[in-house]
Amino acid sequence: MKPAVEAIATGIRREGFASVGAAQMRAHLPQAAATWEAFASSWDDLGVDTYMADGGRYRRRRFSAFRLSAEGIARKPHQPHYQSRDYNALNGGIERWFEPITDDVAAGACLHEILRLCFAIFDGLTPADRRPASWHTECHQFRVEARTGEHGRPTPEGLYRDGVDWVLVMLVKRENIAEGVTSIHDSDRRLIGRFTLKEPFDSAFVDDGRAYHGVTAVVPIDPAKPAHRDVLVVALRRE
Repeated sequence: MKPAVEAIATGIRREGFASVGAAQMRAHLPQAAATWEAFASSWDDLGVDTYMADGGRYRRRRFSAFRLSAEGIARKPHQPHYQSRDYNALNGGIERWFEPITDDVAAGACLHEILRLCFAIFDGLTPADRRPASWHTECHQFRVEARTGEHGRPTPEGLYRDGVDWVLVMLVKRENIAEGVTSIHDSDRRLIGRFTLKEPFDSAFVDDGRAYHGVTAVVPIDPAKPAHRDVLVVALRRE
């Protein structure tokens, strides 16, 4: 690994997670920084998540799967997102079919550079005897909206694990919202980290096998204006 990437990996190795600020992430992702405006604007075209078992209509999303390897990035045929109820007691246990990430975003330099960084960090952290030839990689575009009388819940299932190997959560935009505090907990659910993703590119890298994470509900600062929190989530598991 490059020294700067190794610094992130060291934090994950030591704590089970790493909170990385926007300036550091932009330095790792120069192509993404250069094309960010178009990438971030794609969050304005997400469909409503109709699978919310709590009855909420505050979450919008798109989803696509990729294969990551040393040879590069390949998009997989569109498929459902599935989590067992062991990991998602609220919405798990069913196939959830979301609209795919649009072709221009999925093939774009911004997302591909983010995926390459994930591969460099997470593949390098995986012991050689457990390192797969390729990683099944799921990308989620999330928008959580906050309205008067209906706070947006980024993690409605509560404190949780994704049931994968590694996770990146990257803030894309915060618009007129307060709260949205991320907490990281160890395998015994003891708090080991607490921070707020505030600026575009602010990120959290998580070892999903070692850490639980959750995010507090977001609320509008000005109830008369639109309010939302946009994030990109990238989850890797061995194929």
